[in-house]
Amino acid sequence: NFVNNFAEVSSEMIEEAESKRREVSENSPDVTDLLNDIRQNLEKINHHGRRADGIVKGMLQHSSAAKGIKESTDLNSLAGEYLKLAWHSFLRSDPKDVLSPQNTALKTFQVELKTNFDASMKNISIVPQDMGRVLINLYNNAFFACAEKKKKNPDYEPIVEVNTVLKDNIVEISVRDNGIGIPGKMLDKVFQPFFTTKPTGEGTGLGLSLAYDIVKAHGGEIKVVSSEGQGSEFILSLNANS
Repeated sequence: NFVNNFAEVSSEMIEEAESKRREVSENSPDVTDLLNDIRQNLEKINHHGRRADGIVKGMLQHSSAAKGIKESTDLNSLAGEYLKLAWHSFLRSDPKDVLSPQNTALKTFQVELKTNFDASMKNISIVPQDMGRVLINLYNNAFFACAEKKKKNPDYEPIVEVNTVLKDNIVEISVRDNGIGIPGKMLDKVFQPFFTTKPTGEGTGLGLSLAYDIVKAHGGEIKVVSSEGQGSEFILSLNANS
């Protein structure tokens, strides 16, 4: 509706601008204002078009989850590789997003990345691309939570910590941040499709839902522990013998 309505209105405004241009001089304020309004409409079309694209891609990922081929995978290497990938991708995100130059506290935004990987970790049979999606979503949410807190407190020092541990044939991967945290009343909804704690337009609400489905398809579990204003920890558990 956003895309269609703004496109339709912009088309009508172009016709009106052409009519005005024929009536008055080329530099008429009326024409200039109309063209500025059209430009703003097109920006909204682009924004909501990209949002719709994200939702569709997320839904397609849902439908294709767990259809890949399982491979013997080193989880420590997978977690470390995707952490670097997610961080570099986050820094290259759209300038209109959380790292906007207008947010002076984020001009030199950095996050301390900590890893503590269990050396006794053994390979586990998973679909590495799907589990990579899970990690990317968890990492991106952690970075976003840190960036949001940095906006409010320029002296705050962001930390994202990734840990792996093998105990009693259960593999655990935890992603912990010291960001804004999640309100208690929302904790039981974070894995629901289309639910998001991000501001309108910032997220599709499909990332954690997709992560949940992928982990469940692997016979595992994912849970979250969070304190508003203090940070969050997502813990992913898989059977090492799966």
